[in-house]
Amino acid sequence: MITGAEANVRIDAWLAARPEVGSRARAREWIERGKIFLNGRELTFERAGQRLVAGDEVALWADRPGSSRAQPRDVVAQRRRLRVVFEDAHLLVADKPPGMLVEPLPGDPTEVTMVDLVADHLRGEPASTALVVHRIDRDTSGLVLFAKTSRDQESLKRQFERRTAERVYLAVLSGRPVDDEGTWIDTLVWDKVRLRQRRARPDDRAGKEAVLTCRTLERFADATLVEVSLVTGKRNQIRAQAALRGHPLVGEKIYRARAASARRSTSPGDVRPRASEPGVVEFPRQALHATRLAFRHPATGEKVTLTSPAPADLRQLIARLRRAGPR
Repeated sequence: MITGAEANVRIDAWLAARPEVGSRARAREWIERGKIFLNGRELTFERAGQRLVAGDEVALWADRPGSSRAQPRDVVAQRRRLRVVFEDAHLLVADKPPGMLVEPLPGDPTEVTMVDLVADHLRGEPASTALVVHRIDRDTSGLVLFAKTSRDQESLKRQFERRTAERVYLAVLSGRPVDDEGTWIDTLVWDKVRLRQRRARPDDRAGKEAVLTCRTLERFADATLVEVSLVTGKRNQIRAQAALRGHPLVGEKIYRARAASARRSTSPGDVRPRASEPGVVEFPRQALHATRLAFRHPATGEKVTLTSPAPADLRQLIARLRRAGPR
């Protein structure tokens, strides 16, 4: 609390004199990044020169999530990319655009991610934090769930672990799988060297079960639009399992190389028989969109179901495939 002796001092000057801040430049940086609160409210940069009065309370939140990675100007420039689908006091669901990470990679901590944008969105809520509940790949678009408190995060994550949360995707597969629907079951292991999933060997103790259901929505000359419902939630799961069946996602870059050999092999849980070698359909990313998400609200227990329509680039791809020729 500000004493009478400290009154009438500029806030940035007062902060600069604090040992944990140390300079006026750093004080302004901390204000820009939402780390300073005056009387319980976040201090904006425009008020950095405001003079303190006796009784004011100044709080410093040095490790505020999202405040120590991307530069504030970069986050501000990308604010328009945050599309909030649902929000209340406990959670937030955003519709992630393709090309953006959910959270930063160790090798590039300054890239603006969904965590940064959500943290920026929550800057006016001192008690709220942008906590990731689940992730989707950089080039996958669609719904991502964030919790605002650690208790809510734990409750929501438990639903994913128990497989009670619903995650439904739209995907465009290369080629034409014969079966209209089926369950895909594989044992996958994460290759830490190549940073991708591979089929586990029988003696590989690190292997984990990967399960999903796949339903055909529309067939094209060289591709198939499907709806995928995850039962388990492994990294790159849909991409890896589709490639193992010889039908990698349109636009797939990492798992496509294994698809040709997969078409010549068999494995438990495959949907067979396989189709002939498909033509290559060009698309700048994997054609995968998280279209529906359902879970129990961590506070009320009520079911929350949210949907996201296919983004423009995916709609354009589907329209192009429809025009390409007979199905």
